[in-house]
Amino acid sequence: MRFVLRCVLVCCLVLAWSSSALADDHDTVPTVHGLALYDEPALPADFTHFPYVDPDAPKGGSMTQAAVGSSFDSTNPFIIRGTPAIGIGEIYDTLLASNLDEPFSVYGLLAEGIRLDPERLWIEFDLRPEARFHDGEPVTAEDVVFSFNLLMEEGNPFYRGYYADVERVEALDTHTVRFEFASNHSRELPLIVGQLPILPQHYWEERDFSSPTLARHPGSGPYRIAEVEPGRRIVYARVENYWGRDLPVNVGRHNIDRLIYDYYRDRDIAWEAFKAGVLDYRTDARAATWAIGYDFPAYHEGLVKRLTVPDGQPSRMQAFVFNLRRDKFKDPRVREALNLTFDFPWLNANLFYDTYQRTESFFQNSEMAAEGLPSEAELELLEPYRDILPERVFDAPLPIEFPDDRRERLRLAYELLLEAGYEVRGDKLVDSESGRPLSVEVMLFDSGMERVVQPMLRNMSRLGIQGRLRIVDINQYLNRLRSFDFDIVTGQFPQSNNPGNEQREYWTSDFAHSPQSRNLMGLEHPAVDALVERLIRADSREELNTAARALDRVLLWSFIVIPHYHSGETRIAIWDKFGYPEAFPEYGFDLTTWWVDAEREREINQRLRGR
Repeated sequence: MRFVLRCVLVCCLVLAWSSSALADDHDTVPTVHGLALYDEPALPADFTHFPYVDPDAPKGGSMTQAAVGSSFDSTNPFIIRGTPAIGIGEIYDTLLASNLDEPFSVYGLLAEGIRLDPERLWIEFDLRPEARFHDGEPVTAEDVVFSFNLLMEEGNPFYRGYYADVERVEALDTHTVRFEFASNHSRELPLIVGQLPILPQHYWEERDFSSPTLARHPGSGPYRIAEVEPGRRIVYARVENYWGRDLPVNVGRHNIDRLIYDYYRDRDIAWEAFKAGVLDYRTDARAATWAIGYDFPAYHEGLVKRLTVPDGQPSRMQAFVFNLRRDKFKDPRVREALNLTFDFPWLNANLFYDTYQRTESFFQNSEMAAEGLPSEAELELLEPYRDILPERVFDAPLPIEFPDDRRERLRLAYELLLEAGYEVRGDKLVDSESGRPLSVEVMLFDSGMERVVQPMLRNMSRLGIQGRLRIVDINQYLNRLRSFDFDIVTGQFPQSNNPGNEQREYWTSDFAHSPQSRNLMGLEHPAVDALVERLIRADSREELNTAARALDRVLLWSFIVIPHYHSGETRIAIWDKFGYPEAFPEYGFDLTTWWVDAEREREINQRLRGR
């Protein structure tokens, strides 16, 4: 009994000491309104709105957009199962919000105060007492703890990689939550914790979170789910009594009353719907349409206008992705040979009106893109892995130069395939030992890329490769991705100006066999794993750039994808009923700052009815 009492006393003393230590932390660390990755946030504590908004923007109206080539069967975007509806993130608030005029700075949204440990081993958030979910229930620290644990345990694998270094989350009281970190190696971790979407515990704790649902579940954000027509349409309505509408991070934003997404399986039908005025807004990713497609009455009458918005972030890597889990793609010479069958000069001249540039880096159009030969700082990171890296990582300059002449490229591709153990028998390229033909299937869920794939397949056939294109519906496509049942698919790897924890899910071994992770290719490489960790741990801009360039070199010379192309800008077409601030943000595009001009909307509607 005396031993038990002694244990109880010790536990009480430990708890008392822990509470005292937390109180000391709470009292000695200053409470701030925002955080920046390396320096101080640009906006002062008393800022009234972001620089790129119109604080007097009117409310009202609607915006209808198309979701092309897909459907949806779920309003839960956080899990592996199901196809989530587009735009669903509009219903959620996060702890912090980003200012797109800064490379990476965040300011309070659900959180009104932030305390960051000087050693970056913990962060605390003071929640705003007025924060409410759509059903009127308050947002509490317990909701934050619940959301984190739920996403880590049952959510998409992305969250387990993104927040891998979070060791513990604790509600200190009703409106104070504390995140403790396993280390301070990731400088961005305190900021990206603030990106956590907060879910209502009272709603989800009695429901099956892991299953797709079409319920109109509540969030705490500026929009709520208003209409759900599975596979056809989803509508979000602005929450008029939104608790956060007057916060500095929200002033001048979320102005349009109804955000409507109509689903189309065919992009040509969606294009006709836009020309007819059924759709209000489109992002035009088709060079031919942009170049010659706007020859219709509404455009000539000034009812439709076009905008180009420069990309403030690195141009994303869009590419054909090899499934490295398959034996035929394990030899990098085979992958390099297939890269040579992609005839970008011909595509650009004949399909794209010379509007694109070839993507040559995973961090294109940024200071993180590797160029020339590696620097001494890069070599220092790469040297420990010399024995398992291609020699060209060390002694060949970037970008990789491919011959413009198609015959020369195919000749080089043929030589690489011979070196890899293939030979031509009859009209087929076969493995010299097994006699098995080299066959490649490109899988798509949208016919829009067919015109890009077919010339590549024709070049493959000239080498004796059996290439084919398979277009499947979105659900079959997703199921095959989850089971890794594909040869080549199209993948996208967007980058920010401050890449960090998300790189684990893109490239590292831990995610090579995780269904629906962004490591589509199944890449497993010790050097890549180590370089990703060095990038995440970078403590200065210079260190981050060096690590990113070294990683870029390894990825490029491994030929894990066939890179596509980019334009360096976003092309937008709209029915001219919208207003928007003339100065777009420097590091992104924020459609939430737009509004509907009621007078222009009436004029356009009258002219459409009069046709």
